[in-house]
Amino acid sequence: MNLRKSIFILIFVLACSLFFTSCSDNTDNEAVSNTQISQTQEQSLPHSTKEETEKMLSMKINGEAVSVEWENNDSVKEIKKLCSVNPLIINMRMYGGFEQVGSIGAEISRNDKQITTSPGDIMLYSGNQLVVFYGSNSWSYTRLGKIADKNNSELEKLLSAGDVSITISLEG
Repeated sequence: MNLRKSIFILIFVLACSLFFTSCSDNTDNEAVSNTQISQTQEQSLPHSTKEETEKMLSMKINGEAVSVEWENNDSVKEIKKLCSVNPLIINMRMYGGFEQVGSIGAEISRNDKQITTSPGDIMLYSGNQLVVFYGSNSWSYTRLGKIADKNNSELEKLLSAGDVSITISLEG
């Protein structure tokens, strides 16, 4: 009799567990799913050593070095990992008369928020696109950094004359 009672209790607990799980808020399931995707993507990225984490990201636009104040977030950390073996070269294209956009070549984690950009902002769009602004736009992006050593007219001159190539690498 004890065994039947134990089996019944076990089945009852499992059924209740399944019922309450299926009734939970869908955003919890999405958060778990996004976390699992992010962990899977992170595992596929090259592992970094202590030396690599101490190195700084640098950026060049058409071969011209620009000073960037990088954000301290998971997206930037993943870009650093992508650059650990070879520099990341992104062929950008002009879009909308205010930005350059190019594929990173990988999906990285994102934390999109509605943002109004300004010249010099570097954003992640859709988890796999780098966007560099020489104008302004409002959209949902993940902030990656900001070009710190160019004023608005210098940025416009550098970014608005046609498609550009951006190189991101580890220096130091």
